[in-house]
Amino acid sequence: MYQAVWEEDFLLSDNNIMAFIRKLRKKVEPQADLPGYIITIWGIGYKFNENI
Repeated sequence: MYQAVWEEDFLLSDNNIMAFIRKLRKKVEPQADLPGYIITIWGIGYKFNENI
């Protein structure tokens, strides 16, 4: 996702993706603090919940 959006190599210590996902969740999730559409896969990244 990082390369597709920012066209740069992923930097492990960069918080850009977390900030982007937080803003995206506020727009699409009914409750951003209890995400159901955008799921965090710890140690890997994020994915859309296919079961909704």
